[in-house]
Amino acid sequence: MKPTTILRGVFVMLTLVLVLYVWETADLGNVLTNDWINSHIKGQGFTGEILFIAIAALATGIGLPRQVVSSLAGYAFGLWLGSALALLASIAGCIGAFYYARVLARAPIQKKFSGRVRKLDDFLHEHAFTMTLLIRMLPVGSNVATNLAAGVSSVRATPFFGGSVLGYLPQTVIFALLGSGVTEDPMLRTTLSVILFVASALLGVYLYRHFRHGKSLDATVDDELGATETDESFS
Repeated sequence: MKPTTILRGVFVMLTLVLVLYVWETADLGNVLTNDWINSHIKGQGFTGEILFIAIAALATGIGLPRQVVSSLAGYAFGLWLGSALALLASIAGCIGAFYYARVLARAPIQKKFSGRVRKLDDFLHEHAFTMTLLIRMLPVGSNVATNLAAGVSSVRATPFFGGSVLGYLPQTVIFALLGSGVTEDPMLRTTLSVILFVASALLGVYLYRHFRHGKSLDATVDDELGATETDESFS
């Protein structure tokens, strides 16, 4: 075994310990709540925006659902600014997890997610941008697992990130709308966000079933979405 391989493994262990230490000592388990947003983010101007992006990027990078981040961003900053900041945080978390897997933790992640990596690699290989877009628009699946699996696959970074940004956008706006409804037009905004979410989910399922080039992302996902081998596809 090469010394660089050992050093890389040690570095991965140290970074995980550091993340856990900071999370515990800085009481990060209690951030990204309404009380924390009110105390540290709302009304803090540019400083609050940067702090929100940094914390939200870290949180989504290690598994917090981006829908939660989007709704809190809408609550803190309103619909449009909240959508922009949540999208920025989500893609930053995506990039961080992707390169963490690709540069530092390739071997353990390939071992842990070997089946998912093979499936994702095959799914994204020929049409990385459009197929990533399909994945991101689905109402099911793990965002962080997809980021990690993509990091150790052969997919190119640029189309993966581009498809992620575009695919993240609909639900980011929808959940920011939901969050903004806490303080403004609650009935209207909540109702509208629910309607838009259902429409977005149905659109995502339709696009996946009909434009996936005959490939399968995951058997469980296919079953949940009602996708079959007879679905239409284009080449």
